[in-house]
Amino acid sequence: MKFWKDHAALRAVLMLAFFIAGIVLLIIGWRMTGELAGLGLMLVGVILLVTTFMLYNKPFETPKETQKDAGGKSL
Repeated sequence: MKFWKDHAALRAVLMLAFFIAGIVLLIIGWRMTGELAGLGLMLVGVILLVTTFMLYNKPFETPKETQKDAGGKSL
């Protein structure tokens, strides 16, 4: 993705914020063992960590090819 390659500082700040928030939510949720709210906090924390990995990998994705019809024209 060209946007994430051009805005590396924004990507780094978002990754840092999502990573820290995810780890904090995981730890808080872990301390609430046995409570449903703790499970919810841990799930949100895991989602933030997965989002961090997604942001890290965005600049390395290969562009998707456009679909073509039977005549070879782009749809």
